[in-house]
Amino acid sequence: MENKRTLVLGATPNPARYAYLAAHRLVAAGHEIVNVGIKHGEVAGVPIQQAGSILPGIHTITLYIGPQRQPQYYDYIIKTNPKRLVFNPGTENPELEMLAHQHGIETLAACTLVLLSTGQY
Repeated sequence: MENKRTLVLGATPNPARYAYLAAHRLVAAGHEIVNVGIKHGEVAGVPIQQAGSILPGIHTITLYIGPQRQPQYYDYIIKTNPKRLVFNPGTENPELEMLAHQHGIETLAACTLVLLSTGQY
């Protein structure tokens, strides 16, 4: 299995949130993660950092922030230049999807947890 370095956008230390579960399952599946969010703490042994510096080598950004809060991250997402952007349920955003396509970023409306559990990640 290929390690797909994944940026979890909307990371949270709250174990009741899907972003938390996804971070743990990504690590368990052998993927390196970067946690980015507004919360402080760590998830799956990885500190949560603020969006800022563009990180190299990100294969996938998996979104856990709603469409109303996404515009402030558009430049960050595009400059990170991932191979794909996963819109988890509730994060779908046609404007960001179009912007991603214009920059050659594959988009996928799917659940990261389901992709991992079915071996499609």
